Amino acid sequence: MFRTFCGFLFLICATTCMAQDPFEVQVYEYELVPKGMWNLETHINYIGKGTRTPEGTASPSNNQLHLTFELTRGVTDWFEMAGYLVMARRPGINSGMEFAGWRLRPRWSAPKSWDLPVGLSFSAEVAFPRKQYEEARTTLELRPIIEKKLGRVLLDFNPVVGKAIAGPGSGAGWDFEPGARIGYTVNPKLDLSLEYYGSLGPVGEFFPTREQVHQFYPGFDWNIRENVVWNWGIGVGVTGSGNRLVYKTRIGYMFGKGQSNP
Repeated sequence: MFRTFCGFLFLICATTCMAQDPFEVQVYEYELVPKGMWNLETHINYIGKGTRTPEGTASPSNNQLHLTFELTRGVTDWFEMAGYLVMARRPGINSGMEFAGWRLRPRWSAPKSWDLPVGLSFSAEVAFPRKQYEEARTTLELRPIIEKKLGRVLLDFNPVVGKAIAGPGSGAGWDFEPGARIGYTVNPKLDLSLEYYGSLGPVGEFFPTREQVHQFYPGFDWNIRENVVWNWGIGVGVTGSGNRLVYKTRIGYMFGKGQSNP
């Protein structure tokens, strides 16, 4: 298993890429929200050791607290739609939590009836951040999801590309923003996991090694109930760039009347 995991991470680092979104620290899995169901995910992330100088209009990330509400609806057997409310608290701002932006994300999947060797799905996220958290007025993220199950082990790879499409930086090209996860099912209630997020820089112009971002998040998923999942992890950056220490947690609550994806 260890050799499988090392090979998996080597493939990621050899082929991919900008740093993980600090508001939604998550590697997507293949499964969609079932048709007719709703899923409310609450993301809470605290950056214990982050950037200390502004990047244009964006504030330093050090000691920021992020709160994101993500509501997803299973529309069909192969399509879901999600909306995000993004909030944050910056050090030295007495107003407490403030509005940080909003997002929309449609997502499609290849049906299981196609009998593919891997699970495949694809999301496209449009975000509208406030300038205090990102210089660009509008960003676009394209996220393929590739999944392979090997007994109790679940491998997920998200070779994401993203760019600014309005505001500063919109004339630049695409960045690679990879994410990967290896999960191990201990029992029906508990999965242990190790997630990876990294950045090599713009396509065709990779950053020098010292400016690249590579983050690892050991953690777990605990199925509290059939429809309630709690995720927790601690992220450590192994280079001097990006966020070097992040605490993240996520609670997902599924509700409504629906059916399972085929």
